[in-house]
Amino acid sequence: MVALCRIRRPHLLFSNSFKQLLNIWNYNNILIQTPFTKHNLSPFSSTPTSQKPINSLSPISIDDSRIVDRLVHIFTKPLDSSKSQELDELGSKITTFIVEFVLRKLRNWRIAYLFFNWASNLKGYRHNCHTFNLMAECLSGARQIDSMRVLVNDVVKFQCYFTPRGLGFFIRCLGNQGLVKEANELFDQMKKSGLCVPNCFTYNCLLDAVSKAGDVGLIELRLKEMCSYGWELDKYAYTPVLQCYCNAGNFENALVVFNEMHKKGLVDAHVLSILLVSFSKWGKVDKAFELVERIEDLNISLNEKTCFVLIHGFVREGKTDKALQLLDKMKNLGFVLDISVYGVLIEELSRNKEIEKAMQLYEDMNVSGVHPDIKILSDLMSCVREERDMIRIVEGRHESLDLKARMLLYNSVLKGLINNGSTDKAYRLLSASTGLDSGGDFNEDIIFPMKELACPNTISFEIVIDGLCRADRLEVALNLFRYMDHIGCKRSVLLYNNLIDSLSRASRLNECYKLLDEMKQSEFQPTHYTYNSIFGCLCRQGDDAVALAMVREMRVHGHQPWIKYYTLLMKKLCKDGQVVKASNFLADMVQEGFLPDVVGYSAVIDGLVKIKQLDEALNLFRGICSRGYCPDVVAYNIMINGLCKAKRVPEAQNLHDEMMDKGLIPSVVTYNSLIDGWCKNGDIDRAISYLTRMNVKEREPNVITYTTLIDGLCNAGKPSDAISLLVKMEANGCSPNRITFMALISGLCKCRKPDDALIYLQEMERKDMKPDPSIYIVLIDAFIKNMNPNEACDLLQKVVHDESLQDLNIKSRPILKEAIRSLSADPRTSSHVKILLEEGHLTALCNVCEIG
Repeated sequence: MVALCRIRRPHLLFSNSFKQLLNIWNYNNILIQTPFTKHNLSPFSSTPTSQKPINSLSPISIDDSRIVDRLVHIFTKPLDSSKSQELDELGSKITTFIVEFVLRKLRNWRIAYLFFNWASNLKGYRHNCHTFNLMAECLSGARQIDSMRVLVNDVVKFQCYFTPRGLGFFIRCLGNQGLVKEANELFDQMKKSGLCVPNCFTYNCLLDAVSKAGDVGLIELRLKEMCSYGWELDKYAYTPVLQCYCNAGNFENALVVFNEMHKKGLVDAHVLSILLVSFSKWGKVDKAFELVERIEDLNISLNEKTCFVLIHGFVREGKTDKALQLLDKMKNLGFVLDISVYGVLIEELSRNKEIEKAMQLYEDMNVSGVHPDIKILSDLMSCVREERDMIRIVEGRHESLDLKARMLLYNSVLKGLINNGSTDKAYRLLSASTGLDSGGDFNEDIIFPMKELACPNTISFEIVIDGLCRADRLEVALNLFRYMDHIGCKRSVLLYNNLIDSLSRASRLNECYKLLDEMKQSEFQPTHYTYNSIFGCLCRQGDDAVALAMVREMRVHGHQPWIKYYTLLMKKLCKDGQVVKASNFLADMVQEGFLPDVVGYSAVIDGLVKIKQLDEALNLFRGICSRGYCPDVVAYNIMINGLCKAKRVPEAQNLHDEMMDKGLIPSVVTYNSLIDGWCKNGDIDRAISYLTRMNVKEREPNVITYTTLIDGLCNAGKPSDAISLLVKMEANGCSPNRITFMALISGLCKCRKPDDALIYLQEMERKDMKPDPSIYIVLIDAFIKNMNPNEACDLLQKVVHDESLQDLNIKSRPILKEAIRSLSADPRTSSHVKILLEEGHLTALCNVCEIG
């Protein structure tokens, strides 16, 4: 359990030193007496709770009262030379007692600071700790940080003596404004110069200031000093240390402090709140909730503010269930729940579509007399599915809402219907609210009363038209859009964009252009979304000429064509064999001032590679760099693969080295292309070297890598190495597929090792992998050449009795014919072939009936 757990190995910076500090205190408590005894500091409380300087003022005399009143009067009026004589007279009578009273009466920090500095310059007058503290309190309250820094320097400059409590108060004023460095330095200077002998109260105030900055090292140092004096650490020493660790996110040490405080009976609601709120802030939701569960054992009650903070934290971390449990606990404790707690929970539940829980909270609000605001009502409306729930939410609420809130609620109803797939009902509700005939008896609909909520506005039409477009009801959406003119409802850019996008997806370009012209003639300016919707349609249709015209228009209006659309155009043109057109389109885009993305260039380069125009592809590839782009790994892979397939492997190798020099990391695809290239180029050793490189570069070889190398090794006459690589492949966790096995079987047959090949064919069959029919023909041929006609004949019989193996390619048919002739001529197998011929099994196979 979090609250009371013992950390096995606490952080050495605090936990061990903390235990050492406790030991030091125990030791010093026995062997030494505090060095401050002669200063009679023991009566001072260590509690740093006082926000005001010590009230040392006695009743003021009549004469002093008159001086105070005159000074207040003079300094609160505009100062001029006429007051100088009176100020001189008053200055000769001034005391720290009078200064204190004047500072208390001056309400403006500027006037107070002016008076304070005037008094500082009086001959024979010196401020004391009380006047400094009053000025510090005033400046701190006004957040005058620069003036506070000057005041710190004055304390040291004028060598002012401070009581321990006085210095503690001054340090707290500094800490409240984040001046931790200044507070720490002042503490050391006052202590070193003997201007103040700090006691535990002073130290506690310093700890409080340091905790706000989260300086763990400094607060541990000061704590160690306190323990070295033999002082017992109280709640006001522990609490800032706990806060400091929490602020730093160091919960291991925070728990050590908390456990120590609990052991000494120092944990109260405030201490508990520090830990809980920090857990929540740092996302340690489970630990926070575990600690909440232990509250009863600790005999402590949480306050409302802490609970509210925790609920918000739980929701922020997606732990709504924990938040709801804490909410129940708050109800049991009798807390009054406000609208913000309900609001954050209902918002999250609505977002997660937890409708029943959201509605239950809504009912709880009603029972508790908490009136939901429009935000809560809108959140609920967006998630409920049942129309009766919608009615229940709106019922009795809309009368108390103003016009703006009713409009928001009405639009939430429309949005809720759309989100629930009730687009038709949303359309009919909007139609009924505007007097448009929707073609149905809406009066019978349960949602009918909603039409009285508000008069639809532009947002209402945006919601419904967008829903109609997404439901492929474009004609209805267009009619509704046109109807807006009749009721005087203003259109919007969003409406135009949604309709143009939907029309473009339906390839209704003429209507797109009509709406575009309408926008231009109205107050609405087409956006990049407007133009790109039409541009996307042109690209999908492969209309490069009109697409280029649109690009030119976009340039005039300062819009960029979207990469995904012109890349799509490039791919379509290349697929249709119009690679030159695609290349020209990119050149025209450059001419118009647009630099196409490397993705677009890659699409054209890929098209050129596929039609074997490698040199043109290479020129375009080189041109990318000259236009300010660095080709990415994909672009390099396209070129490397193309060059390898064209057996221009050294050039591909150069590109690989180039991409490495540019800091690009080759992918598995890169290595696979080069391995395939070197294998087909007859340099198997070079190909194998790339497998080693992949391991060094932490690029995991895949099934394509191994299959390519197995095929290459067999072609190089190294069947044993191919088999070893298959074993290694499986050992590395890469499972061979049917292509791998077929490559190995075919390769072993080429190396005149059909017996080994047959083993792997049988392994394929055990793994339910279906080889191509050609594999059987290759094996039959290999066994005949290896003087083993009986195995060949067995395989032939398998082929003729399995129809799925008779779909032979053109290359396999002549091999099979020759194999049948050979087996017919061999006395060991001729009788078997003759039977197959007589039974007609070979008639349909390879058209070899004449062999009989």
